[in-house]
Amino acid sequence: MLKRAIATGIGAFLALIALKNAGIIVSSPATLVQLGDITSPGPLLAILSFFVIAALLYRDFKSGVLISILLVTGIALSLDLVQYQGVMAMPPSILPTFMQLDFAAAFDISMLSVIFAFLFVDLFDTSGTLVAVTQKAGLADEKGNMPRLGRVLSADSTATIAGAVLGTSTTTSYIESVAGVSVGGRTGLTAVVVGICFLLMMFFAPLAQMVPAYATAGAILYVAVLMLQNLKFVNWDDMTDAIPVTVVLLMTPLTFSIAHGIALGFISYTAVKVLCGKQKQVSISVWMLTALFVFKFAFLS
Repeated sequence: MLKRAIATGIGAFLALIALKNAGIIVSSPATLVQLGDITSPGPLLAILSFFVIAALLYRDFKSGVLISILLVTGIALSLDLVQYQGVMAMPPSILPTFMQLDFAAAFDISMLSVIFAFLFVDLFDTSGTLVAVTQKAGLADEKGNMPRLGRVLSADSTATIAGAVLGTSTTTSYIESVAGVSVGGRTGLTAVVVGICFLLMMFFAPLAQMVPAYATAGAILYVAVLMLQNLKFVNWDDMTDAIPVTVVLLMTPLTFSIAHGIALGFISYTAVKVLCGKQKQVSISVWMLTALFVFKFAFLS
């Protein structure tokens, strides 16, 4: 049940990101968020993108997401909403950030909280993403377990180390992978092809930079819809299931963190089960993770 909750929480998180990128939802000092100017070009084009994707994928056009992004970008370019910046350019040098590591600081006792915080975010962001993607791809077994999880986490951790050596921010799995899964990408070959395309795009950065955020907002919102379909599997008549799902569903987008949403979901799941006399349904692994999350919030927040 928690795995379904994580998937729905990520779906709600993606919906918030999409609406924010589209300018449909904007910040407000009075009410935290409010409706933006949906008559302006950005929100209108984002809405167009979403409906085009929905229509094309419903008719089994596998390239519906790409067509929508190109269409909206083309319209924005024709209306001078984005500026033409060229097609190709050499990528910047990595020398200023390559191997700029502070090994001495890593062994400083004061850095333990920082290291643990990064571990917490990376591990549980990745775990939540894997749960959502494997469920959508139909790769999980009947219990919702992920195949070859160790290999996946090894690849993710290797990428994190490589990213640090190159000087990038923490490298992790991205939930936007569900967009590829939704149109048939379910094997390792998909990841290889996407990786090659990313390498090639290093030389086409000016072209990629012309794609406005609202052009991809429709795709992200469509992925959110796919993720929220997991709500149909929740037993809403059992409050010990419904409450943790609701906590994850709300707290993941409101804290703007997959890891925090997962943590609060585990804590609420364990608390509700125990208080309702169903503690036998809480596995040892869930107890351990709940204790870890409580420790994190109590001492490392």
